[in-house]
Amino acid sequence: MKIKLNSIFVENQDKALAFYTGVLGFKPSKDIPMESCEFRWITVVSPEGHPDVELVLEPNANPAAKVYQEALVKQGIPITAFEVDDIVAEAKRLKQAGVQFTMDPTDAGPVKIAIFADTCGNLIQIYQVTGA
Repeated sequence: MKIKLNSIFVENQDKALAFYTGVLGFKPSKDIPMESCEFRWITVVSPEGHPDVELVLEPNANPAAKVYQEALVKQGIPITAFEVDDIVAEAKRLKQAGVQFTMDPTDAGPVKIAIFADTCGNLIQIYQVTGA
């Protein structure tokens, strides 16, 4: 069993694709129109990760998805987390790109974490492993 896809719900697929590629630095992988609806199958990959592990930018058109997404944001809970090598440098880079943080880099035991808004309806956590 392998993890190949992880989905996150987004309010607007075009806006999400622009943010995840242009700001976060992921690379576009797939962009396939869906015949049965106006949405697309859009995936991105990390240039620093395994090329066959994709993040799906899934539309939150399902009412349950929208409620779930909004509830997580209201509670301050990130929908997913991405590992970085230098969280302070990454947070600085993202802030310079206009990204809004809800938590600056903070020690949390053996990791440092930070949380930001992805402009698509989600909070995203970045983390750096700092020790055991």
